[in-house]
Amino acid sequence: MGKNKKEALIFTAIMCTLMVLFMSIYNVVLSTGWTSSVITEVAIGFVPALIVGLFMDVVVVSRIAKGIAFKLVKPTDPTLKKVLTISFFMVCGMVLCMSLYGTLAHYGLSGNFFAHYFSTVGLNFICALPLQLIVVGPLTRFLFMRIFPVPAHAAA
Repeated sequence: MGKNKKEALIFTAIMCTLMVLFMSIYNVVLSTGWTSSVITEVAIGFVPALIVGLFMDVVVVSRIAKGIAFKLVKPTDPTLKKVLTISFFMVCGMVLCMSLYGTLAHYGLSGNFFAHYFSTVGLNFICALPLQLIVVGPLTRFLFMRIFPVPAHAAA
């Protein structure tokens, strides 16, 4: 979303920030339960996870996800179909990347690395997809439209 690179970067930053925040909360709660330390643990890991998430989104996942999505949808398809297709492939790519980051950060390359990684991927995907489609995607679009409203003459 966005009419130029600046707007696209702002849209990506909002989307990534919200996804990293909510997924960090989810993962900490999965790991430790809902305790008084959740906010502290999320705060400690938030900035590094956001940096990795933004990098992976902008440099790797976005290009691949959009490349796959645009092979499956036509320019004449409804906007909603395009948005859902791109969102699905973005979630798939980001879950794979960020689960790798989380697994390495919390378990390292231990003997159980692959078991931890695949378990993390599964748990993250079942949260990230609905979170993206139902909460973060619409919220990001709402916030973005408040920051960059479409002029009345352009909406017609």
